[in-house]
Amino acid sequence: MILAILTPQFAPNLYDLASLMKADRIILQDVEKWSRKGRTHRAEIRNEAGTQWINLPVLQEDRKKAIEDVRLDHSQRWFEPFWNAIAHNYQNATWFDFYEDELKSDILKVNEFEYLLEFNLYFFRRMLQFLELEIKFDLASNSEGYSTFPDESFSNLGASTLYLEYKSKNYQRQSKNAEIALKEHPVYPQAYSGFEPNCSIIDLLLNEGRESFRVIEKLLS
Repeated sequence: MILAILTPQFAPNLYDLASLMKADRIILQDVEKWSRKGRTHRAEIRNEAGTQWINLPVLQEDRKKAIEDVRLDHSQRWFEPFWNAIAHNYQNATWFDFYEDELKSDILKVNEFEYLLEFNLYFFRRMLQFLELEIKFDLASNSEGYSTFPDESFSNLGASTLYLEYKSKNYQRQSKNAEIALKEHPVYPQAYSGFEPNCSIIDLLLNEGRESFRVIEKLLS
Protein backbone atom coordinates (compact mmCIF):
# COMPACT_ATOMS: atom_id res chain seq x y z
CA MET A 1 0.00 0.00 0.00
CA ILE A 2 1.31 3.43 -0.98
CA LEU A 3 0.69 6.04 1.73
CA ALA A 4 0.88 9.79 1.15
CA ILE A 5 0.95 12.21 4.10
CA LEU A 6 0.67 15.88 3.18
CA THR A 7 -0.70 19.10 4.60
CA PRO A 8 -4.04 20.32 3.21
CA GLN A 9 -3.09 22.79 0.47
CA PHE A 10 -5.49 24.79 -1.70
CA ALA A 11 -3.30 24.44 -4.80
CA PRO A 12 -0.40 21.94 -4.49
CA ASN A 13 2.45 21.74 -6.96
CA LEU A 14 2.93 18.86 -9.37
CA TYR A 15 5.38 17.07 -7.10
CA ASP A 16 2.64 16.77 -4.49
CA LEU A 17 -0.03 16.07 -7.10
CA ALA A 18 2.05 13.09 -8.23
CA SER A 19 2.13 11.80 -4.63
CA LEU A 20 -1.63 12.22 -4.35
CA MET A 21 -2.28 10.43 -7.63
CA LYS A 22 0.04 7.50 -6.98
CA ALA A 23 -1.06 6.86 -3.40
CA ASP A 24 -3.54 4.21 -2.33
CA ARG A 25 -4.20 6.08 0.92
CA ILE A 26 -3.92 9.83 1.45
CA ILE A 27 -3.90 11.52 4.85
CA LEU A 28 -4.01 15.30 5.13
CA GLN A 29 -2.45 16.58 8.33
CA ASP A 30 -5.13 18.82 9.79
CA VAL A 31 -4.08 18.09 13.40
CA GLU A 32 -0.46 19.23 13.06
CA LYS A 33 0.71 22.71 14.03
CA TRP A 34 0.33 25.37 11.36
CA SER A 35 3.61 26.75 10.01
CA ARG A 36 4.26 29.96 8.11
CA LYS A 37 6.90 28.02 6.15
CA GLY A 38 4.30 25.50 4.99
CA ARG A 39 2.02 25.65 1.97
CA THR A 40 -1.42 25.46 3.57
CA HIS A 41 -1.89 29.23 3.15
CA ARG A 42 0.12 29.88 -0.01
CA ALA A 43 0.88 28.66 -3.50
CA GLU A 44 3.64 29.36 -5.99
CA ILE A 45 2.85 30.87 -9.38
CA ARG A 46 4.98 31.85 -12.35
CA ASN A 47 6.10 35.41 -12.99
CA GLU A 48 8.51 37.05 -15.39
CA ALA A 49 11.46 36.79 -13.00
CA GLY A 50 10.77 33.20 -11.99
CA THR A 51 8.09 32.51 -9.38
CA GLN A 52 6.25 34.25 -6.56
CA TRP A 53 3.94 33.27 -3.72
CA ILE A 54 0.27 34.14 -3.41
CA ASN A 55 -0.94 34.08 0.18
CA LEU A 56 -4.12 33.70 2.20
CA PRO A 57 -4.12 35.70 5.48
CA VAL A 58 -4.60 33.89 8.78
CA LEU A 59 -5.34 35.36 12.18
CA GLN A 60 -2.21 36.19 14.17
CA GLU A 61 -3.58 34.57 17.33
CA ASP A 62 -4.13 31.26 15.51
CA ARG A 63 -0.61 30.82 14.21
CA LYS A 64 0.42 28.42 16.97
CA LYS A 65 -2.68 26.28 16.63
CA ALA A 66 -3.33 23.07 14.72
CA ILE A 67 -4.10 23.57 11.02
CA GLU A 68 -7.74 22.57 11.56
CA ASP A 69 -8.16 25.45 14.06
CA VAL A 70 -6.54 28.23 12.04
CA ARG A 71 -9.00 30.92 10.95
CA LEU A 72 -8.77 33.19 7.96
CA ASP A 73 -8.20 36.88 8.66
CA HIS A 74 -11.06 38.56 6.83
CA SER A 75 -10.04 41.98 8.12
CA GLN A 76 -7.11 42.10 5.70
CA ARG A 77 -7.56 43.42 2.16
CA TRP A 78 -5.75 40.52 0.57
CA PHE A 79 -7.94 39.60 -2.39
CA GLU A 80 -6.86 42.38 -4.73
CA PRO A 81 -3.10 41.62 -4.62
CA PHE A 82 -3.83 37.88 -4.65
CA TRP A 83 -6.01 38.03 -7.75
CA ASN A 84 -3.95 40.74 -9.48
CA ALA A 85 -0.86 38.55 -9.19
CA ILE A 86 -2.70 35.77 -11.03
CA ALA A 87 -4.33 38.06 -13.60
CA HIS A 88 -1.17 40.00 -14.38
CA ASN A 89 1.08 36.97 -14.75
CA TYR A 90 -1.38 34.77 -16.63
CA GLN A 91 -3.20 37.26 -18.82
CA ASN A 92 -1.36 35.85 -21.83
CA ALA A 93 -1.65 32.21 -20.76
CA THR A 94 -3.53 30.08 -23.28
CA TRP A 95 -6.45 29.18 -21.02
CA PHE A 96 -6.67 32.24 -18.76
CA ASP A 97 -9.69 33.79 -20.50
CA PHE A 98 -11.49 30.45 -20.42
CA TYR A 99 -11.15 29.96 -16.64
CA GLU A 100 -10.90 33.57 -15.46
CA ASP A 101 -14.47 34.10 -14.26
CA GLU A 102 -14.87 30.75 -12.54
CA LEU A 103 -11.45 30.89 -10.91
CA LYS A 104 -12.05 34.41 -9.60
CA SER A 105 -15.45 33.37 -8.27
CA ASP A 106 -13.98 30.34 -6.51
CA ILE A 107 -11.31 32.43 -4.83
CA LEU A 108 -13.94 34.94 -3.68
CA LYS A 109 -15.76 32.04 -2.02
CA VAL A 110 -13.16 32.34 0.73
CA ASN A 111 -15.40 35.00 2.29
CA GLU A 112 -17.93 32.26 3.08
CA PHE A 113 -15.44 30.27 5.16
CA GLU A 114 -14.19 30.96 8.67
CA TYR A 115 -11.43 28.37 8.71
CA LEU A 116 -8.45 27.99 6.38
CA LEU A 117 -8.93 24.22 6.19
CA GLU A 118 -12.52 24.57 4.98
CA PHE A 119 -11.55 26.86 2.14
CA ASN A 120 -8.52 24.78 1.19
CA LEU A 121 -10.60 21.64 0.82
CA TYR A 122 -13.25 23.49 -1.18
CA PHE A 123 -10.77 25.12 -3.55
CA PHE A 124 -8.67 21.97 -3.98
CA ARG A 125 -11.76 19.99 -4.95
CA ARG A 126 -12.66 22.70 -7.47
CA MET A 127 -9.19 22.49 -9.00
CA LEU A 128 -9.59 18.73 -9.28
CA GLN A 129 -12.88 19.27 -11.10
CA PHE A 130 -11.23 21.64 -13.56
CA LEU A 131 -8.46 19.11 -14.17
CA GLU A 132 -10.98 16.25 -14.37
CA LEU A 133 -9.33 14.31 -11.56
CA GLU A 134 -10.83 12.30 -8.73
CA ILE A 135 -8.69 12.03 -5.62
CA LYS A 136 -10.03 10.68 -2.33
CA PHE A 137 -8.36 11.57 0.94
CA ASP A 138 -8.82 11.36 4.70
CA LEU A 139 -8.10 13.92 7.37
CA ALA A 140 -5.64 12.91 10.07
CA SER A 141 -8.23 13.84 12.70
CA ASN A 142 -10.46 11.04 11.37
CA SER A 143 -7.76 8.46 10.59
CA GLU A 144 -7.22 5.52 12.91
CA GLY A 145 -3.55 4.56 12.98
CA TYR A 146 -2.32 8.03 12.12
CA SER A 147 0.60 9.31 14.18
CA THR A 148 2.31 12.68 14.21
CA PHE A 149 5.45 10.65 13.46
CA PRO A 150 5.38 9.44 9.82
CA ASP A 151 7.37 6.30 10.58
CA GLU A 152 4.71 5.24 13.07
CA SER A 153 1.93 5.93 10.57
CA PHE A 154 3.89 3.96 7.99
CA SER A 155 4.06 1.00 10.37
CA ASN A 156 0.57 1.31 11.87
CA LEU A 157 -1.11 1.38 8.47
CA GLY A 158 1.02 -1.37 6.93
CA ALA A 159 2.34 0.80 4.11
CA SER A 160 5.00 -0.38 1.69
CA THR A 161 5.79 3.05 0.27
CA LEU A 162 5.58 6.50 1.87
CA TYR A 163 5.34 9.90 0.23
CA LEU A 164 5.64 13.12 2.21
CA GLU A 165 5.14 16.68 1.05
CA TYR A 166 7.82 17.80 -1.39
CA LYS A 167 10.69 19.76 0.24
CA SER A 168 8.83 19.95 3.54
CA LYS A 169 11.66 19.40 6.03
CA ASN A 170 11.19 22.87 7.55
CA TYR A 171 7.61 22.22 8.65
CA GLN A 172 6.72 18.51 8.32
CA ARG A 173 8.19 15.65 10.34
CA GLN A 174 10.38 13.59 8.03
CA SER A 175 10.83 9.85 7.67
CA LYS A 176 13.66 7.52 6.70
CA ASN A 177 11.08 5.55 4.72
CA ALA A 178 9.93 8.46 2.55
CA GLU A 179 10.38 8.41 -1.22
CA ILE A 180 9.87 11.05 -3.92
CA ALA A 181 6.86 10.33 -6.12
CA LEU A 182 8.00 12.49 -9.04
CA LYS A 183 11.60 11.99 -10.12
CA GLU A 184 11.45 14.01 -13.35
CA HIS A 185 9.11 17.00 -13.56
CA PRO A 186 7.26 17.24 -16.91
CA VAL A 187 7.87 20.42 -18.89
CA TYR A 188 5.05 22.34 -20.57
CA PRO A 189 4.73 25.85 -22.07
CA GLN A 190 4.30 28.56 -19.44
CA ALA A 191 3.18 32.16 -19.81
CA TYR A 192 6.81 33.31 -19.74
CA SER A 193 9.84 31.86 -21.49
CA GLY A 194 11.76 29.10 -19.80
CA PHE A 195 10.25 26.68 -17.30
CA GLU A 196 9.83 26.80 -13.51
CA PRO A 197 8.99 23.38 -12.00
CA ASN A 198 7.69 24.38 -8.55
CA CYS A 199 4.48 26.09 -9.62
CA SER A 200 1.07 25.10 -8.28
CA ILE A 201 -1.67 23.43 -10.27
CA ILE A 202 -3.07 26.90 -10.98
CA ASP A 203 -0.15 27.30 -13.39
CA LEU A 204 -0.90 24.00 -15.09
CA LEU A 205 -4.59 24.81 -15.42
CA LEU A 206 -4.14 28.26 -16.94
CA ASN A 207 -1.42 27.18 -19.35
CA GLU A 208 -2.70 23.75 -20.39
CA GLY A 209 -6.40 23.84 -19.53
CA ARG A 210 -8.28 20.88 -20.99
CA GLU A 211 -5.01 19.56 -22.35
CA SER A 212 -3.63 19.20 -18.80
CA PHE A 213 -4.22 15.44 -18.96
CA ARG A 214 -1.18 15.14 -21.24
CA VAL A 215 1.03 16.52 -18.46
CA ILE A 216 -0.82 14.65 -15.70
CA GLU A 217 -0.24 11.33 -17.45
CA LYS A 218 3.49 11.94 -17.12
CA LEU A 219 3.16 12.24 -13.35
CA LEU A 220 2.25 8.57 -13.20
CA SER A 221 5.19 7.28 -15.21
